[in-house]
Amino acid sequence: MRIRATVAVVSGALALTGLALPTAQAADSGTPYTLDVSFSNFKIASSVKVGTSAVVSTKVTYTLTHGSDVDPTASDFFTDPFLYRGTFGADSTPELYGDDAATCTVTSATTATCTGTIDIHPADGDLSNANAGTWKGAAEAVDFNGQDPSSSSLDLSKVGYKDQGDLASLKVLRLAKLTANASPEPVRKGRTITVTGKLTRANWDTGTYSGYSAQYVKLQYRKAGTTTYTTVKTVKTSSTGALSTTVTASADGYYRYSFAGSPTTSSVSATGDYIDVQ
Repeated sequence: MRIRATVAVVSGALALTGLALPTAQAADSGTPYTLDVSFSNFKIASSVKVGTSAVVSTKVTYTLTHGSDVDPTASDFFTDPFLYRGTFGADSTPELYGDDAATCTVTSATTATCTGTIDIHPADGDLSNANAGTWKGAAEAVDFNGQDPSSSSLDLSKVGYKDQGDLASLKVLRLAKLTANASPEPVRKGRTITVTGKLTRANWDTGTYSGYSAQYVKLQYRKAGTTTYTTVKTVKTSSTGALSTTVTASADGYYRYSFAGSPTTSSVSATGDYIDVQ
């Protein structure tokens, strides 16, 4: 969805490194040949959490194996990793790219280790709610073989291109937020404490955070002077993501809600709220 340091032929039009040539010109310039490269050892985080505004970048490394006629250090050779969700190569498949091409370090006569990033811009419409979940990793490379990519006389038949999918999988998750408030405070020992809160998650369609309904959330307690939370009970969120339950005051400590996450939404724990028990 961003800068692609590649060649892609779609309906006779050429798109490469932010450049689009007229359809007629592209149609007359031939078809890229299959570049002698392959990709392996694709390593990326298992998941990324994306909110509504901040750009989320995740590092990718992979091995590029190439033929003897390919020079991955050439100034007119480009490669980059990307993500896709759905059928690889289909026109309607959502894709996510980095803002820049990857950089490669030669490791042998036929291999190089490449490092790039996937940069997700939720505020620019890179994602919709329907895109949350498992994506696949892919990589691509293009070799212009001494030609100027911006030239109007670019001969596509002399340009090599290769892409490869299903290299890894990761989850692109809607970022969740969770609050907790215990009251009254201070409270006498043996009296009732009410713990309220709210579970929300990024709504990529609207650019806001919306309540996450019908989700099971753990109420946890940590006694003052200790470091470990223990689960007191499980509470279900309302239609608006609201939480409310009661407990009996026993000793000074902290109450929080903790959400384990879902296939589309990140896990999150609220900041513990301190209760003074007298």
